[in-house]
Amino acid sequence: MSISTVILGESGTGKTASLRNLKAAETLLIQIVKKPLPFRSPDWGYWDKEAKTGNIIVSDNWEFILKAIKSTSKKIIVIDDFQYVMANEFMRRSEEKGFDKFSDIGRHAWEIFMAVNKLPDDVRVYILCHTQTDEQGGIRLKTIGKLLDDKITPEGLFTIVLRTSVSDGAYTFTTKNNGRDTVKTPIGLFESERIENDLNQVDQEIQNYYGIGESK
Repeated sequence: MSISTVILGESGTGKTASLRNLKAAETLLIQIVKKPLPFRSPDWGYWDKEAKTGNIIVSDNWEFILKAIKSTSKKIIVIDDFQYVMANEFMRRSEEKGFDKFSDIGRHAWEIFMAVNKLPDDVRVYILCHTQTDEQGGIRLKTIGKLLDDKITPEGLFTIVLRTSVSDGAYTFTTKNNGRDTVKTPIGLFESERIENDLNQVDQEIQNYYGIGESK
């Protein structure tokens, strides 16, 4: 069973920037929306089918994403801006009447969540998502509204949920629940309530904690 982590945060709070120290050769980045990376690195590049090079693919199609995560040999998989898997499908189907489309969109998101948790034991998956605030002030993974929220509670499917924080110019991840969000981590995984927003560091800690790979 793979180890999957959700990274929550508003736009510009360091979610994608946290990839900067990951080893590109070991990472598959699935961009739901194509956009430039917020850091410079010659090792990261878009997949070239002819040359068989690159570690970034772009797709918001849930079936394509399923095939990609199941077929890759990479040990680290990052899905960036996951909420657009749901939002883009909703917009494509916006002229459809009735509520069946919400059930479909929820099931497609659920299919991805199930798949990332069933990969080989040494695979780590990081799902980057925007947040939304409900009427009670609770902060959670952004979907496309109450009809879908009633069908799935994504964070309940994961053991590790981190959230970005920006304070006095410092970009960090929070590791403890503040009573209003869905942050959670296993006991003893992180010593501090705030850690640097560095996914490579997070990945090393996860490998150490679960005895994966070279860190075992």
